[in-house]
Amino acid sequence: MKAKSKILGPRQLKTWVENARKKGQKIVFTNGCFDILHAGHVSVLEFARSKGDALIVGLNSDASVRRLKGPTRPVNTQSDRALVLAALESVSAVCIFDEDTPYNLIKNVCPDVLVKGGDYKPSEIVGREFAKKVVRFALLKGRSTTNIIKKVSK
Repeated sequence: MKAKSKILGPRQLKTWVENARKKGQKIVFTNGCFDILHAGHVSVLEFARSKGDALIVGLNSDASVRRLKGPTRPVNTQSDRALVLAALESVSAVCIFDEDTPYNLIKNVCPDVLVKGGDYKPSEIVGREFAKKVVRFALLKGRSTTNIIKKVSK
């Protein structure tokens, strides 16, 4: 499957989820900015995929990233970030969202498993009430886009 075909709008994603459920697939959801892809991102995506049959990644839009990370971010555009994510074997579908959180996207997907980084307390995980199960992933120390940007800026 070509990477570009894995990038879905909300309506396309709804149909995709319905088809996956008809096939009996266990759907996993995770989200993030994924601005500069690094080993920490790959690790969480592979971990998330291991929890089910299909992994949906909710991707913050450029406007959402700016609101969350500041005016100099994102480094890469949402279309470039989506394409890179979609090219990964562990990722089944990517859907861009414009809000600050993926609450509405998670509400629409109702994943079997919701995966978030271990830096979030269970009570802080947005959309947890729509998932059958929430799993936290222990982040890789020192791996972050912010650290990469600081290193490159020196």
